[in-house]
Amino acid sequence: MLPFQNMSGDSEQDYFCDGMVEDIITGLSRIKWLFVIARNSSFVYKGRTVDMKQIGRELGVRYVLEGSVRKAANRVRITGQLIEAQTGAHLWAERYDRPLDDIFAVQDEITMCVIGAIEPSLRKAEIDRVKRQRPSNLNAYDLVLRSLPFAYTRTAKDAAMAIPLLEDALKLEPDYGFAHALLSWCLHARFRRGGLHQEDRIAALQHAHAAIAHGNDDATALAAAAFVFVLEEQDTTTALKLFDRALELSNSNVFALSLSAVTLAWMGKTELAIERAQRALRLSPFDSLNFWPNIALALAYFHTQRYGDAADAARSAIESNPGFGILRAVLTAALMRLGRVEEAKAAARGVLECDPSWTIHGHRDIVGFEPTVFRPLADAWREVGLPE
Repeated sequence: MLPFQNMSGDSEQDYFCDGMVEDIITGLSRIKWLFVIARNSSFVYKGRTVDMKQIGRELGVRYVLEGSVRKAANRVRITGQLIEAQTGAHLWAERYDRPLDDIFAVQDEITMCVIGAIEPSLRKAEIDRVKRQRPSNLNAYDLVLRSLPFAYTRTAKDAAMAIPLLEDALKLEPDYGFAHALLSWCLHARFRRGGLHQEDRIAALQHAHAAIAHGNDDATALAAAAFVFVLEEQDTTTALKLFDRALELSNSNVFALSLSAVTLAWMGKTELAIERAQRALRLSPFDSLNFWPNIALALAYFHTQRYGDAADAARSAIESNPGFGILRAVLTAALMRLGRVEEAKAAARGVLECDPSWTIHGHRDIVGFEPTVFRPLADAWREVGLPE
């Protein structure tokens, strides 16, 4: 990351630019899979015009974040852009306009927004990069990247694609916490949607524990493991502790915010669930994983009888992941309560098209730990004719 350029013509504002860069570097360094150049190395380029390819070569990095700060009266405008050093391609760009009532609060807010937006942009860029590599060149990190498009969908078919890649990654690097977390995640999906084979459930929990042991400083690994404990053991106490630990490590980790929001929504803790889900969507509005915060919102809104909002949030979730049955099930329940029976029946058919084995009882075994949340959904599902 390069020092932000002070465009205000006020040398006293250099401290604001430098402080923001330091905060962003610190935040990015908490993303375990990123290699982030330290402040002292990146600040040698301060005040210099240098070709991006040269910076990439000299620092040994694939991506460069640069930006500028312009202050006028009591407002500040900050721009940031993420560039692929080798090609000069722009991967992400954003502009922030804020009042300077509290300059440090502004600094914190923008830092958090930048970090939250950059992680999914880099994740996509890295996945695209590794797809261009020959399989013989892949290391453990690259194998994990190759698994990601399949690992996150929550379908048994895609889990079967991801599992061998993650197993190969762990053969190369047995202490890879994030690989353990993703493998746990995929084994759970295969267990629930691929035949309920107990060996998958046992292995999912084993890898979740391994993810904690080897990834205690990786917010994403902790969040993934926490969610497996929720879904396979209904252990919300352990899960919430792990989510809190993940957010202590990186309070802008969209994955931890999103999965904790889903967990809180199923627990009936709607206010905090909505807060975290909305924060995740603010940080990364175009993330391919936004079905998680959206379904958290849909559940929380349904629980508070805001059925129109629940239906809208469920539709947004389906747009991100159309093959995930529970998203359509929540939409079905919301439409039933809105009195839109024919639309609800169509949505219910979509549930079974996504997951022919889907049942109310089976889903209760996964997330029915708070009856006041689950029962109203189940009642709507029965009314529309979804299988018991």
